[in-house]
Amino acid sequence: MPRVALVTYDPGPEPGKDADLPVLLAALRAAGAEADGVYWDDTEVDWGGYDLAVLRSTWDYSWRAAEFVAWAEKCAEATRLANPADVVRWNTDKRYLGELAAAGVPVVPTRYLAPGDPADLPDDQEYVVKPTSGAGARYAARYTPEQHEAAVRHLERMHAEGLTAMVQPYMRSIDAGGERAVQFFGGRLLHASRKRAVLAPGTAFDADKVAHPGLEPWTPTPAELSVAERALAAVPGTPELLYARVDLVDGEDGRPRVMELELVEPNLFLFLHPDSVAPVVEAVLAAARP
Repeated sequence: MPRVALVTYDPGPEPGKDADLPVLLAALRAAGAEADGVYWDDTEVDWGGYDLAVLRSTWDYSWRAAEFVAWAEKCAEATRLANPADVVRWNTDKRYLGELAAAGVPVVPTRYLAPGDPADLPDDQEYVVKPTSGAGARYAARYTPEQHEAAVRHLERMHAEGLTAMVQPYMRSIDAGGERAVQFFGGRLLHASRKRAVLAPGTAFDADKVAHPGLEPWTPTPAELSVAERALAAVPGTPELLYARVDLVDGEDGRPRVMELELVEPNLFLFLHPDSVAPVVEAVLAAARP
């Protein structure tokens, strides 16, 4: 009987936000596995007692990225970690978009402003500022050139916390066509979803945001699948990935571009795609075998 840890976060007194976790735990147990939901930062866990640790919803990691990466490397020494620790290290810092672009993958144009860099912000277009380590639109906001002072204050706050900022043009196609999430599991296409724009005009960077507004099933186009597969092929070292989510938006030319490549803890949206539970369980069990 394989022992599988589905790795999540400690929500404290609040209810956990991972609706898929109890579904996956029940399905894995029904398939004969011994499956536990485990907090990544629980120091009492014996990771070596599991055949496989699957990162599922460690949704507080972006506040503690260095600590999280160190944990992933330690966990990978004790058991098989999916995705691998070197992938976790690479993917927790969104400067990977620059590497994808250098490899010829179409991505949303991105510049990076580290602490100490001048506030070089666009003066001719609407743009987005967000941290290179972030999730759920944390510390993200959109600005017009007339909102320069507010954007500078945003940068100052991030830099004071040691965060590097990303500056991207606001992709106006999101307002009409949304953002598409193409998900893979066990090396195969699992399903795809579409959501509406997350960043509303005038919403403060530190305000709570709905991470996946208007979520609905989506059938990916051949162009979207092609870009997603190119992005995955460009991951350094061509590692074996148990799961991946490629978030896409359309550029000004109408062609899909990578917004984010989620290889650490992407929401699977199984509540929207219940038929995907069986292939996810099958792939997890296969990965847990020696």
